[in-house]
Amino acid sequence: MATSELADRHIVITGANTGIGKETARALAARGARLTVAARSEAKTRPVLDELAKATGNDRLGFIALDLGDLAAVRACADELVRRGDPIDVLINNAGLAGPRGLTKDGFELAFGTNHLGHFLFTTRLLPLLQQRPGARIVNVASASHYQAKRIDWDALRKPTASVTGMQEYAVSKLANVLFTKELARRYPAIGAHALHPGVIASDIWSRRIPRPFAWLMTRFMKSTADGARTSIYCATAPGLTSGRYYTDEKEKRPSRLADDAALAAELWQRSEAWVAG
Repeated sequence: MATSELADRHIVITGANTGIGKETARALAARGARLTVAARSEAKTRPVLDELAKATGNDRLGFIALDLGDLAAVRACADELVRRGDPIDVLINNAGLAGPRGLTKDGFELAFGTNHLGHFLFTTRLLPLLQQRPGARIVNVASASHYQAKRIDWDALRKPTASVTGMQEYAVSKLANVLFTKELARRYPAIGAHALHPGVIASDIWSRRIPRPFAWLMTRFMKSTADGARTSIYCATAPGLTSGRYYTDEKEKRPSRLADDAALAAELWQRSEAWVAG
């Protein structure tokens, strides 16, 4: 049942109706936090919120519609939260996709447009609510896949996914998550910004992408979704964290050389700002 440890915190989390996000929401609800879950499907999310409320005894769990692949929808969601005027203590950018290929509604490579650009717009429009709360934090769920990205091809970000698996583009989107975190820390020192790798997780993404017997074998050696949520929870709640850092297994770790490139982080911010303007 819920404790009152985080009873004074309002936490917004994207994509918390399954996987790591659901377990993150469960743990935070159990500690008494008031949660707003931003996800695409209300029909799929409401039963999850009912389940978490019953399991934790915390019924302060709300839903708001958010489609990260549609910038107009992202803008509408963020603007509705701002209209409500409810300050945010922690924003957890958890939602994401890996593997699907194509373009977003606005013409950006699917992984980049969803994993980075949607969250960039959502976060920057919510800054006024975060700035109202001393010690506010932004937690970006990135991935160790960012180490695999060797460059950002700016032209490729406006074209359909080129690789067969989509994982090259996924790596670039996760690099963007870490760069975004770095630049947030530089521009907004009063807000804590933290990026993380949750681990290789035995989530339903594998059963959707590969045959079930192989998925079962692979996931036996992966972390559970509950274990995968631990670093997100750590970054959202642990005292004394330094802004702009990257974490894995609840410990700080140095990101890739490219992720530490301040000029690249600034350029990504400037380009992202221009792309989401409207």
